[in-house]
Amino acid sequence: MSRTTSAYSARANDYIALLGSMAAVHPSDRQVIDTWAAGLSGPVLDAGCGPGHWTNHLQELGRDVRGIDLVPAFIDHARATYPGIRFDLRSIDRIDADDASFDGVLSWFSTIHHEPSRMPVPLAEFARVLRPGGRLVLGFFVGPAVEPFDHAVVRAHRWPVGVMEELLDAAGFEVIETHERHTRTERPVGAIVGELRAE
Repeated sequence: MSRTTSAYSARANDYIALLGSMAAVHPSDRQVIDTWAAGLSGPVLDAGCGPGHWTNHLQELGRDVRGIDLVPAFIDHARATYPGIRFDLRSIDRIDADDASFDGVLSWFSTIHHEPSRMPVPLAEFARVLRPGGRLVLGFFVGPAVEPFDHAVVRAHRWPVGVMEELLDAAGFEVIETHERHTRTERPVGAIVGELRAE
């Protein structure tokens, strides 16, 4: 993921200015995450937290939350802006947490730059760090086929919702909800809430 990290590092200030606050969040996205968060009781991981606005929002909702990201500028910004929250420079592919550490994992568009063959890696990590019955919410770009596109920062991928559901099932999740949002002039997006099955 070094190419992705480098690309975001070069555009970090622009990204933070444009998207790094809850004011930039679509109301329906906020509703999905607020509803998911309301059902959690234990610690939460914001996996790929970016500049930390979602992490802070979850804390304001009363969740015990920490954020991880690979972009140093994002982590620096998050630590300076939200000093009461733990932010670490870590990869979502190798999460520095024990098994079954979290009640919830938020992965909000943090896997969009993974090559399709690599998608099982973060999903397996999310499953590893969640307790049985814990819930993941995954945000991603929706398309009719698994295909790359020219994202504003670096190449990303679109996914059919059904294919993403199959990947989550293979990683040990039962799909609880799926959401799609099609907005004029914007790329279609999706969100899936999955509950980790007990072994």
